[in-house]
Amino acid sequence: MNQEITRTTTPVHQFTVLLSSTRRGARLARLLTVQQLIDWGQPFEDAGQIVAELAANAVLHGRVAGRDFRLTLALSVTHTHTHTLRIAVTDTRGECLPYVTQRDAPDAESGRGLILVEAYADRWGVDDGPAPCKTTWAELDLGHVS
Repeated sequence: MNQEITRTTTPVHQFTVLLSSTRRGARLARLLTVQQLIDWGQPFEDAGQIVAELAANAVLHGRVAGRDFRLTLALSVTHTHTHTLRIAVTDTRGECLPYVTQRDAPDAESGRGLILVEAYADRWGVDDGPAPCKTTWAELDLGHVS
């Protein structure tokens, strides 16, 4: 897990939505992310993959019956005039922390999706709280502001 803190940023756009903790909700999270990034004029392929994995984890490992998960996208400009996209997925199972399966354990039944998050994201991590929640986040450096 790479928990480097992003440099000081100025928010440009933010999008937040509550989605049902179901496979349909996870699929909708990815579709909404792609559409939002298209609307913002930003690349969406890597972000779509990251959201697909984080939302699937929220539904599979973070689900509490009757409780939704939250997807937040925040597009910011850093002090070096580059765009950074922060993707955050919050679920209500704070006691179930994600972990990355070792790459040499191909038979592992979980944790492989986070290998993809680690590959696509420039930074990612997990924040605790507020109880009983946790937020799994990933950041992408999208390049210089035009």
